[in-house]
Amino acid sequence: MSHSASSHHQPPPSLEWRTESTQKAPQAIVSVQECSADAVLKRAYANTATLWQGDFHNAKQVLAAIKKRLRKPAAKNKTKPEQAAEIFHKHRMQQAQQARLINMLAVEIQPGFTLKLSRAPDIRAALLEVYGEGNTQPFLLPLNQLLGFIGAHEWHKKGVDIVALGARIHVPFGVFSPLRGEYLDLIAQAPLPPNCRTAFDIGTGSGVIAALLAQRGIPTITATDTNPRAIACARANFERLGLSEKILLQHADLFPSEKADLIVCNPPWLPAKPTSAVETALYDPDSAMLKGFLNGVAKHLNESGEAWLIMSDLAEHLGLRPSDELAQIIGNAGLQIIDTIRTKPLHNKAHNPHDPLAFARLREITRLYRLKKV
Repeated sequence: MSHSASSHHQPPPSLEWRTESTQKAPQAIVSVQECSADAVLKRAYANTATLWQGDFHNAKQVLAAIKKRLRKPAAKNKTKPEQAAEIFHKHRMQQAQQARLINMLAVEIQPGFTLKLSRAPDIRAALLEVYGEGNTQPFLLPLNQLLGFIGAHEWHKKGVDIVALGARIHVPFGVFSPLRGEYLDLIAQAPLPPNCRTAFDIGTGSGVIAALLAQRGIPTITATDTNPRAIACARANFERLGLSEKILLQHADLFPSEKADLIVCNPPWLPAKPTSAVETALYDPDSAMLKGFLNGVAKHLNESGEAWLIMSDLAEHLGLRPSDELAQIIGNAGLQIIDTIRTKPLHNKAHNPHDPLAFARLREITRLYRLKKV
C-alpha cells in the first residue's frame, strides 16, 4: 500500500475490509497522506473509501469534521401518532446512510494489531478484545469503527456502576451495556415467588440480571445466551463478583431443558432489523425473541413459578407494535398477568426535545410483567 495521495480511483486492494455493520465494502479506495473532510465525503458519495496514511490525530480531526457536516440537529417536531412508524424508519435510514459515509475513512491495521501512522495509539489490547487472537494479515478498518473499539475497551476496563447491585459490571464491545438502570431497579424490587430456589435468566448478555437474582438470594441460577461474546463477558463478571458457583452459564437459544421457579427475560424492545452485531440487543425482527420466550415459558415453569418479562412500550409509541398485541401474545401463550411494576426512563435521550424520536421517548414506560400459568 505505497500509493501516494491522489485523486484518481484505484481498484480495491486485496486486503480484507472489516466492519461490524452489514455495510458492504467500497467499490474503490484512494490512499492519502492528508485531505479535507469535504474530499473524503465527495469520494464517499461515489462509494470510494479514503485510506488514511498520514498523521493519526489529523485523521481524527477530519472524521470529526465529517460527522459535523452530516449530523444536523433535528428540529423540534410535532408528530401525529399515525406518522410515528414512518418517522422511525426514516430516522433509521438516515442513521444507516450517515454511518456508511462516516465509515468511508479507513486505516490499515498491520499484523499483530498495530497501526503504522504517526502519533497512533497502541490499539493491540482493544482489537484483541474484539477479534481474539491472531491477525497475521493486514486489513482495512473504518477509523470510526476503530475509535469505537478503543472507547469500548476503556469502558470495559472502567465498568458500569450498577446501583441496584452495589457493584460494577464490565462490558466489552459487542455486548449490550446496562447503562439504563431503571429496568434493573424493577428486578431488584419485584417480590420473588414463594420458596424460590431456581431461576433462569434468558438472554443474559452482560450477566447483570443473573447477578441481581443471585444477590437476592436465589441459590441456583442458569443464564443462557447465543452470543459467544456475551457468554465470555457474563462469565468474567460472575467470576469478578464471586458468583461463579451460584450461576451456571449455558450456550442456548432461550431455555435450558429443566424447569425453574422464576424465569426472567429482557428481550430487545423494538421489532425491527438490526444493522450490526451490537444492535441485536435493541432490535428483534418480527418480535421473534419476545414471542419465543412467551410461547415457550409455560412448559419450563414449576407449578407455582413466575415468569418476569421486562418490556418498554416504545414500540407502541413508534407505531411498530399494536397496543393490544403484547396482551394477546401473553394470553395465547397460556399465561396471565398477576402484577405490573412500571418506571419512566431516566436516560438523556428520553429528555432531549431535539431527538427525532422525542415524541415517543417522552411517553415511554418500562414495565416488569409478573406472569404465571393459567
